[in-house]
Amino acid sequence: MATGHSLINDNFLLESKYAQQLYHDFAVDMPVIDYHNHLSPKALAENTIFDSITAAWIDGDHYKWRAMRTLGIEEKFITGGASAKEKFAKWAYTVPYTMRNPLYHWTHMELSRYFGINDLLNEKNADTIFDNASEKLNGSNYSCRELISKMNVEVLCTTEDPTDTLEYHQQLAKSSFGTKVSTAFRPDKAILIDSETYNDYLDNLEKATNLTISTYEDLCTALKQRISYFHDNGCRLCDHGLNHLFAEEFTASEINAIFKKRREGATVTKEENAKFQSALLLFLSESYHEFGWVQQFHLGALRNNNKRMLSILGPDTGWDSMGDYPQAQALSKFLNTLDSKDKLTKTILYNLNPSDNAMMATMIGNFNDGSVKGKVQWGSGWWFLDQKDGMIEQMNTLSNMGLISCFIGMLTDSRSFLSFPRHEYFRRILCNLFGEDIKRGELPNDMDWIGKIVQDICYNNAKEYFDL
Repeated sequence: MATGHSLINDNFLLESKYAQQLYHDFAVDMPVIDYHNHLSPKALAENTIFDSITAAWIDGDHYKWRAMRTLGIEEKFITGGASAKEKFAKWAYTVPYTMRNPLYHWTHMELSRYFGINDLLNEKNADTIFDNASEKLNGSNYSCRELISKMNVEVLCTTEDPTDTLEYHQQLAKSSFGTKVSTAFRPDKAILIDSETYNDYLDNLEKATNLTISTYEDLCTALKQRISYFHDNGCRLCDHGLNHLFAEEFTASEINAIFKKRREGATVTKEENAKFQSALLLFLSESYHEFGWVQQFHLGALRNNNKRMLSILGPDTGWDSMGDYPQAQALSKFLNTLDSKDKLTKTILYNLNPSDNAMMATMIGNFNDGSVKGKVQWGSGWWFLDQKDGMIEQMNTLSNMGLISCFIGMLTDSRSFLSFPRHEYFRRILCNLFGEDIKRGELPNDMDWIGKIVQDICYNNAKEYFDL
C-alpha cells in the first residue's frame, strides 16, 4: 500500500497497533467480491475509456450532486450543459465544505488509489488535478476494466431488469477480462402494479419473452422464463429495491382479477396492490429457491420526493431519502411463509432507516436454521448508511445480536467505476473495531484467529456464501 498524504496515509482510521496489524497483515491483500452494484456492463464489455475525470467520477454520482446543490451550486454545473472542466471545478470548490461527510474521505481515497494524487482537492488545484487525472484516464491502462483490476476485484455483480438481453454479459464471459462479471435479476417493475407505466412495462416483457401476457399466469410464465434465461447466463442472485414488503392474505382468483383489471387499464386500490405484490413476490422467491439463487431485499427508501426536479431530471438524480415504513411484521410473515414451505433460499436484508437496525439483526436469527452458514444475512450499511458511523453501528449491532463472524461484508452498490476504495474504507473500519476491543482487553490478543475472522468478513464468507 503506497503512503498517501497526511490524511489518507497507511494507518488512516487505524487507531491502535492491533488495528494496524489486522489491516496490513490480514485484510489489505484480500480480493474483492462486489456482489451488488449498478455498473454498466456495456462499458465493461466495450472496455470504455473515459474522456475526463468528470465523466468517470461526477457524471451519475448523486451523492456528489446533493452536496453541490446544498452548497448553492447551479444545476448547469451538476447535470447541465457546463463543460467537464467547469463541472469538476465546482466539485473541487465543494470538497473542502464536505468535511465530516464521507464524501471527503472517499474523494481523497479515490484520487490517491487510482491516480496517485495525494493533494487535498480544492478550487486552487482543480485545473491541475483535472488535467493530470484526465490524462491518465485517456490511456488504455485506465480503461473500465483496468480500473476494476487495479482494485483487485475478483467478482462483481451488476443489476439488470428481466427484459435485458444480457448481451454484454455474454461478451464479457467470452472475453479475457480477469474479473468475473455476473448479474442480479431485478424484476421490481413487474411487481409494482400501481405504477403508471405498468402496462408499458409488460408490453416490453412480452417482446423479451415472445409471449402474450394477458393473465397473471402468463406473467408468472414470462418471469420464470426470464429467470431461466438469466440462470443460463450465469446469474445466481436477484435484487429487490422496495419501500417495504407486503405479506397479505390472498386467493388465486383475487390475484387473477386484480391483474386483469390493471391490464385493462384500470387503477388498482391500495388493498389490491398489497395483495398482488404479496402474491407475485412469493412466486418469485419460490422460483429463486428452485434455482438455488440468493435473494436480496433493499428496504426503506422514500424515492423521488421532489416532483418538480423529477419532472426535469428523471429518477435516480438525487431526490431520494430514508423512509419510515413499518417493516418487522410483514417481513417476518413473508419469510415465515417461505420457510414453512421449505422454500426460503439464502437471503440478504438491507435497511435504509437505522431505526430498523436491531430489528434486522434479530430478524435474521429467526430463519437461520442451521442448514447453511449465515443463510439469512443482514447486509452492510446501505446508501445513506454507507459511511463510518453507519458501518460501525451496523457491525456493532450485528455483533451484539448475531454473529459478525458469519457476515459477508461490503459491497459498493455504486454506478461509479471509481468507487471501489469503499471496500478499503470498510476494511479499515472493521479492523479498527476489532483492534480497539483487543486494546481494551475485551478480546484476546490472538491475531491469527481474529485475523482469520477479518479475512472471512472481507472475502471468504462471501466466496462461500455465493459458491464462487
